[in-house]
Amino acid sequence: MFVLPLSIIPLETPALQSAKLIKNVRLKSVIEIFSDDQTGSGQVDIESLPRMFNWNPDELHPDHAVLRRLALLPSYDVYSLRISLREHGIPVNDFSALKLSPDKASELTKYMVMFTRPLMKMIYADEAVKVESYDDLLHLFRDPDVRKAKQRLEQMATSLNIDMFDVPRFLEDYGDTFLSLSYYRHSLDRLEPYFTACVAAMKPIRTHFQLRQNQGLMKTCDMIEDTINNMSAAITGRLEVFERRTREMWGNLNQEEFRQVKTLIERYHVTIGAVLCGLTVKMNTFARTFPRPSTGGPVKRADFMASEMIQGIEIIRNSEKQFAL
Repeated sequence: MFVLPLSIIPLETPALQSAKLIKNVRLKSVIEIFSDDQTGSGQVDIESLPRMFNWNPDELHPDHAVLRRLALLPSYDVYSLRISLREHGIPVNDFSALKLSPDKASELTKYMVMFTRPLMKMIYADEAVKVESYDDLLHLFRDPDVRKAKQRLEQMATSLNIDMFDVPRFLEDYGDTFLSLSYYRHSLDRLEPYFTACVAAMKPIRTHFQLRQNQGLMKTCDMIEDTINNMSAAITGRLEVFERRTREMWGNLNQEEFRQVKTLIERYHVTIGAVLCGLTVKMNTFARTFPRPSTGGPVKRADFMASEMIQGIEIIRNSEKQFAL
């Protein structure tokens, strides 16, 4: 979510092709030249690139212009990138890079059950078919070997006002749309244990006899906890709305209804991606700094909250306004 391999962007400078654009702990976009467990992360500010590569200071280098625009994007997850790159007119070298990897798609299979179940019920009803992934489902629809299933596919095509042979293409579009919801739900679920650990880490700060007298620190802890709770609740609420609309869609399936649901979901890709990107960066940093509950005392945790965690938190908080639009 917070890493963009620059190899997918057509840039003129060869050295940048192997670099990455990442969101650092302050949620600022920087160029990562190298990253290693031993040496750490070698980061360069985007505005330092002209000096680093000896670009003409009197004119804006094309790569610099592109990177400045990329730096403004709030998230680098594939679904947000599809929309943001198109809006900013930034081309890519390989469009397959804007899809989830097969491993990640397979990992999301359990999240896709709620979206595949209505399809299976509509087409195959009580027939015994084995489906372990969405690709398995598409294969069944491309080559249905059950006579009743073919009849139901014809009925589905009639409902959608499309040719029966176009149903698999529709289902691929459907699958990609709802795979995005599974991806975001999965990302949020992975963060939940870290949310709990981070909030718990602030309790010793609040009860420390000296630290609790620091009103600024107490406000910082409150803001961090409120951000975690409010953003988690906002994303959960929005995903539940999408899931409810999906169930309603299958009660009145037609092309226009699907288009409306698809548009509604895509409208929030960038907002959800931005919040999850910011929270992921913060939780990753917290987990690396405090890998165990016993790591670091209240003073060290207070320093981390006041210097690292709070930086850029407003970027995450401001995204909440977009959920109400």
